[in-house]
Amino acid sequence: MSLRSLIRILGPGRKDSRNLTHDEAYRAFDQILSGTESEIQVATFLVLVRMKGLTVEELMGFAKAARAHANLPCQGMPDLVTICPPHDGLERGAPLEVAAGLVAAGAGARVLILSDRCVPPRRGLTAASVLEALGIGMTWDPREVESWVAKARFGALAVSGMLPALMSLRRVRNDVVIRTPLATVEKLLAPAGSAVLLGAQNGPVLGTAVEVIHGLGHPRGIAIQGPEGSVVPSVKKRTRGIELAERHLVPLNVEPEDFGLEAECEPEIPEFGPPPEGLGTGDNPELVKCVGDVTDAVLAGEPGPARNATLLAAALVLKAGGLAFTLAEGVDRAARSLDGGAARETLAHLREIAR
Repeated sequence: MSLRSLIRILGPGRKDSRNLTHDEAYRAFDQILSGTESEIQVATFLVLVRMKGLTVEELMGFAKAARAHANLPCQGMPDLVTICPPHDGLERGAPLEVAAGLVAAGAGARVLILSDRCVPPRRGLTAASVLEALGIGMTWDPREVESWVAKARFGALAVSGMLPALMSLRRVRNDVVIRTPLATVEKLLAPAGSAVLLGAQNGPVLGTAVEVIHGLGHPRGIAIQGPEGSVVPSVKKRTRGIELAERHLVPLNVEPEDFGLEAECEPEIPEFGPPPEGLGTGDNPELVKCVGDVTDAVLAGEPGPARNATLLAAALVLKAGGLAFTLAEGVDRAARSLDGGAARETLAHLREIAR
């Protein structure tokens, strides 16, 4: 069945329009990633699915097709937690998933961050921005990141490195402007068997995200609605999430005041005015340096909202991976890793092997 035929199934206003089956969704995304369809048809399909609303079966089919095209690293690696933040980044906040991942790695987890740089439509600040500012950079080679995680317990991989077809879709993403299912599917490229910490946008998507994580065979996972869809919880208010544990879906609320980690403001970045047309915060070298400085300050032990948010996010990583039974235990382990210097040692080791 061609993409054109699948578009007809989704057509708004048709009496016979319906959701796609799992197999139809798989075929649609397989064709999109194969590069055989026109950009107009791809954009039309993505917008129609976005307007209709994604079902679990559709998202499962999309994700399985993407995984079939991708070269996934770290398959079967024990104690691995894959962090899946929004790949188009943040516009206002500091992406603290790198700091949280280093802290969790120092506390015993193996951490793989999947990210990318300047992805439309936001072209925001991401883990790639932080690593660039720290002088490490992320790798585009799945074999190299597997080596990093094995040796340093931490690694960050550009998703377009393991699934190059995503690069050819960037113009479509930029022209469509709104976020499409691509933004969700790319967060579901975690290695089979790993635990998953996934950032979800606001709205009724948490249950769907966790059901898909479960359906894809991941034993554990957490979907969390941090600011701007981040994996990092708010330090001003409660952050909603859902945990997958032992095949059960359990509501998870992160209350920063429960751990003495509340703050009056989020760890935001300075305002530099609106970026030029077609660019985003991730294109601004001053802001990239700024987020690197924020991460350096956290790892150096500087108190404040960024440290608090990092500890909460690291606790989620540890809980998702089964290395902490409760969030309180996760916060305690994260604080010991940070205050005892284990997180900075992980960063130093990573710098050494990434040369």
